[in-house]
Amino acid sequence: MTWIASVQEPSGAIPWYPGGPLDPWNHIEAAMGLDVAGCHAEAAAAYRWLARTQNPDGSWYAEYRDGQVTDSAKDTNFTAYIAVGVLHHALSTQNSSFLRELWPTVRDAIEFVLRMRSPEGAIQWRDSSSLFLISGCSSIHQSLLCAAAIASRLGSPRPDWIRAASELATTIRCRPDLFETKPHSMDWYYPVLGSAITGSTALRRLSGEWDQFVVPGLGVRCVFDQPWVTGGETAELALTLALLGDSRANALLADIEMLRHSDGSYWTGYQFANQVIWPEERTTWTAGAILLASAALRDDPAVHGAFKPLSLVSQGKPRYPIE
Repeated sequence: MTWIASVQEPSGAIPWYPGGPLDPWNHIEAAMGLDVAGCHAEAAAAYRWLARTQNPDGSWYAEYRDGQVTDSAKDTNFTAYIAVGVLHHALSTQNSSFLRELWPTVRDAIEFVLRMRSPEGAIQWRDSSSLFLISGCSSIHQSLLCAAAIASRLGSPRPDWIRAASELATTIRCRPDLFETKPHSMDWYYPVLGSAITGSTALRRLSGEWDQFVVPGLGVRCVFDQPWVTGGETAELALTLALLGDSRANALLADIEMLRHSDGSYWTGYQFANQVIWPEERTTWTAGAILLASAALRDDPAVHGAFKPLSLVSQGKPRYPIE
């Protein structure tokens, strides 16, 4: 999508919208959208921006604006997600040299995240908080497997990362009491999207809270207690369903076409009680999520590989049980 590229700054940074904030996770989701749209040079520039701005301990800060740090917290899921983006870019471009170039950045990011592990295997939200978030940990689970896939492809296998992912998945499935209770739809679908919960258990999870979060004809609520559907959450649930081969993904993407602007961008959300677009911003990460979901419906191999990374890690060796 050329609109995301038009928002990207000369440095490679992708803010939420022109002149807006940037956080590493949403920056990566937008970069993945660029690769889906064939803007591979722009996507590579986004990852090289991350490589240049990485902190010495392997992390990134939670928020930047105009090249300056505006939130100095260090979020673990923000930091880990570079592994997903870098693997997706390499699969999209078939460029193994890019994996070698970004390997030190990915390696250091994962090592930072693993230093935040609890004895139970959960990973704390950020360096300044002892909370565990189920959506963040589910995203980290996917990131660990993508990082392990990168390591395997470069001839530097990291079985410890696979073990950490296995322990994290077990904790997500078996110790929900460890995680902060939140009303967000991400906490519902992200354990499935991040492959921490799979198979029939995943299908039961999605069915169990479908009516709480999905508004027929409009999309997915950001939080269950507010009359607000968002393009990002709707697209990510559609992505989750598309990866499972569930045809309901098509209907969800059709629902959020109401958020599409004439320039190809998407409004963040729609407050349906008052029937107004809210907030009045069009975000790069919303567009990125929609592009990823659409690509998954087309069975794009790079998207399926990045969101089903366990098969890329194993290469004929025993896989850890996650059902």
